[in-house]
Amino acid sequence: MRLLLVEDDDHVAAALSAVLARHGFDVRHARSGEEALRALVPEADAFGVVLLDLGLPDQDGYEVCGKIRKRTSTPVIMVTARADVRSRIHGLNLGADDYVVKPYDTGELLARIHAVSRRSVPDETSASAEDGLRLGSVHIELPTRQVSVDGSVVQLTRKEFDLLALLAQRPGVVFRREQIISEVWRTSWEGTGRTLEVHVASLRSKLRMPALIETVRGVGYRLVAPAA
Repeated sequence: MRLLLVEDDDHVAAALSAVLARHGFDVRHARSGEEALRALVPEADAFGVVLLDLGLPDQDGYEVCGKIRKRTSTPVIMVTARADVRSRIHGLNLGADDYVVKPYDTGELLARIHAVSRRSVPDETSASAEDGLRLGSVHIELPTRQVSVDGSVVQLTRKEFDLLALLAQRPGVVFRREQIISEVWRTSWEGTGRTLEVHVASLRSKLRMPALIETVRGVGYRLVAPAA
């Protein structure tokens, strides 16, 4: 996912960019509101999320948020030390999708980035639910929870299906381990790492496609769409 980080402090931006890069994000850094707005022109490559600091040198962050919202629907997360309720309400009313107060936990920020990006993605899954998802020779029927490979049905457990369906919604996108555990097992990451590994191994074996689910070391997993 491409992410636009709007932050005037180079030290803060460098540290955060390094963390985001380790989690699979392609980060572009803008040091001012004007630079951020230039990066968001319609003909430019789309960003998945904008992280917007409010204390910018050339424009108020709230003003920048309003301008961003007029030209694009890209999700905006405000990142600021302004913790009062009035500031948060004002930011959300201007079109921000979320509001994170400094100092923040990096894990929480990553979770919020994934949450707003999921909400912004067109629901292709729902639109094509009758036909299911087709990824090369793999066909996933969401309404019936049935998976087939080259026309042959593969028997999966409930959690195996949920895991495959989650990854298949966004082929090529890295899902963090914490995110997968939260969405599939509805629990916290702690103590469940081995369970996830076992389910990934089982899917690779049952589908007879070891390369279908790629391990991104230190981050999580992504589905690599096979050739048709």
